[in-house]
Amino acid sequence: MFEDQQRDAVEALKKADAEFRRLYQRHTELNSKVDNAEIGVLPVDDMTLGSMKREKLHIKERLQRMWDDYHARQQIH
Repeated sequence: MFEDQQRDAVEALKKADAEFRRLYQRHTELNSKVDNAEIGVLPVDDMTLGSMKREKLHIKERLQRMWDDYHARQQIH
């Protein structure tokens, strides 16, 4: 997530915003779990996998809105 963004800017937002940091960490955790489940390393049923994917997508959308808001504020200053 945010691979195309400047790493320094992402780190600055993580330091400045506790919610962004928490959501970013949760997204990273879910991403790893989903990847492991899809290759069979983490045994989960289809319903659980689907739930993790939905949560991951929801968090990604929220992070993107927060990122966009952060950049909009930065351009004003």
